[in-house]
Amino acid sequence: MTSLIRPLILCGGAGARLWPTSRESLPKQFAPLLGQRSTFQDTVLRAQRAGLGRPVIMINQVHRHLAQQQLAELSVQSDVLVEPVRRDSAPAIVAGCLAIGRQDPEALVLVLASDHLVRDEAAFNAAVEAGVPAAREGHLVTFGVTPTHPEQNYGYIEPGSPLSGSARSVVRFAEKPAADVAARYVAEGMLWNSGNFLFRASALLDEYGRLCPQSLAVIRAAVEAATPCGGARVLGSAYEQAAATSIDYAVMEHASRVAVVSMACGWSDIGTWDALWSCSPHDDAGNAVNGSVEIVDSTDCLVSSSGPLTAVVGLRDIVVVADRDAILVADRKHSGEVKTLVNRMRLRGRSEADAHARVHRPWGWYQVTDGGSQFQVKRITVNPGGRLSLQKHFMRAEHWVVVSGEAKVTVGDEVGTFVANQHVHIPLGAVHRLENMGTEPVELIEVQTGLYLGEDDIVRLEDAYERV
Repeated sequence: MTSLIRPLILCGGAGARLWPTSRESLPKQFAPLLGQRSTFQDTVLRAQRAGLGRPVIMINQVHRHLAQQQLAELSVQSDVLVEPVRRDSAPAIVAGCLAIGRQDPEALVLVLASDHLVRDEAAFNAAVEAGVPAAREGHLVTFGVTPTHPEQNYGYIEPGSPLSGSARSVVRFAEKPAADVAARYVAEGMLWNSGNFLFRASALLDEYGRLCPQSLAVIRAAVEAATPCGGARVLGSAYEQAAATSIDYAVMEHASRVAVVSMACGWSDIGTWDALWSCSPHDDAGNAVNGSVEIVDSTDCLVSSSGPLTAVVGLRDIVVVADRDAILVADRKHSGEVKTLVNRMRLRGRSEADAHARVHRPWGWYQVTDGGSQFQVKRITVNPGGRLSLQKHFMRAEHWVVVSGEAKVTVGDEVGTFVANQHVHIPLGAVHRLENMGTEPVELIEVQTGLYLGEDDIVRLEDAYERV
């Protein structure tokens, strides 16, 4: 496949319907839902194996380090563009096209969602190749999936007359339908809207400029004002003024030259637990099981645990997901309503709606394991090469016990090396830092004591990840 095609990988989704595995602190595109890699990593590798050009990753500020860590695990070089605020897919795609167009005005842009599953890469690549002639002629090409069943959770595309290659014109886009309408759409030969696109950057920008000229102007200003930050480029503050809307609403449903290429590539957006069950391996009773699980006399269930042993007896068509701090039990066919549950938890101020028990940081992760009046215990893992910021606290003291690895610790003017079974005390207000200079993770237990133990009691004096 030609290297003039540049992948533009979008990473902005939150995946609330897959709570509690997917939350704001670790959304579904960065979670290992199927296998050891995340769908973001699978998307990047799929583009690499297809021989496409250097990818551009569109990510928000909150998840920049997650994306960069997972790219580093793959040893993939990319351009990372950071949105200072989320503005949905249209501004993200426009910003990516502006950045790619500055590097290579003739390149085609292949827009890929980072949270989708593609089982048949060869079929997907063939569909992309089939869309190239129409894209080169200036059409905005979208990819429609040949339905395997009536589906209410997808939008639909009605294809029209033939165009160049295997592309066809688009008669109309249809919103997510009711069950009877979905069945009619499938019978009429309509396609699922996959949310992946191929076009010349200039063609997309021309249409967006015609339809949303003010937003194009502020996004262009934001791209031109982008500043380097930790191996990425952060778009300028003008980006905040762009209209927050999807590319379908902003452009595809109104553009004059839209084409669709059909594909049957084992595609899924893994949008619900039911969809994940459909994509997962099943036992003889139709159950999809992951983690520490025991299951008896149950059929067609999805049971997953990343925490405690989870046992299920005598159930049918049920989802049970046990995380370290939250458990979901739902009817599999109604699992799309989990998003309503998450919104309700947010209104009630439940931190579990968005935050995992395990909190990821650029240097590794931590997890609160216990706590009480004026004390808190954390389990901390610092990756090889990871460095906590040089920091201090006004309200708490800390005591670190190294469990494994070799930690370089700074406390005030003293620097020392600590290994397993050694400990160090950080007094209230002391400037301190921990670094992992070795090749193995450093694991430690941190005991905090003080009147206030919130994460906002951190004064960063210096930070390798530019969070000061």
